[in-house]
This record gives sequence, C-alpha cells and structure tokens, in this order.
Amino acid sequence: QVQLVESGGGLVQAGGSLRLSCAASGSIFNINAMGWYRQAPGKQRQLVATIMNGGYTNYAESVRGRFTISRDNAKNTVYLQMNNLKPEDTAVYYCNVQGVFVSRSSFSSWGQGTQVTVSS
Repeated sequence: QVQLVESGGGLVQAGGSLRLSCAASGSIFNINAMGWYRQAPGKQRQLVATIMNGGYTNYAESVRGRFTISRDNAKNTVYLQMNNLKPEDTAVYYCNVQGVFVSRSSFSSWGQGTQVTVSS
C-alpha cells in the first residue's frame, strides 16, 4: 500500500505563486512516474505535469512556462512550483504516483487533493 500526503495549496492573488508537495511512503521498490492533475468544478480531471524517473517532463500547454515539476527521489517526493497563477488555475490538484512495490507488483496511487484558489 502507498500513502500520498499532499501539501501547499491555498488562496493566492493572480500573479502570485504557490508550491505543492506530494510525499509517497509505503512498501515502494521503485517509482517510475510522478505527476500532478487538476479538476475544476464541473470539469474532468486533466493532466498538469508529469516527471519520469529519468527526469523527462511533460506539461499541459496551459501551464507551460509558468509551472515547474520536480522530484526528490531520495524522499519519494514530487513538487509543483506554480508561478504567475491565473484565476483559471483554480482547481483541486491531485498528485499521482506510479511505480512498483517491494513485492514487484505495480501500483498507481492518487493523493487526497489540495485546493488551489486564485483570485482576480
């Protein structure tokens, strides 16, 4: 079983910054991919950014150049630095971690979500 603990959400004015963190713990052998997704009211959950084990990153076009995803493999933690936030970034942000247990079975786990609200 994998536990994900998210932190860092909150209320910020447009143009401001926030940094999200998501720490994974449990019987983890290896983490392959870590990512952030968001879901605004009445909308489907959508990809924000992902980072692979080798450091390859992928961003949604709407956040490219404003958000930066990074990871600390020693701490099994993924971060999302969000700069120049816009009201349309308002959503619940979820982290996702995909990897392999010590038992060698694979997993894909979601965090509990953290609210990000950007006021105009």
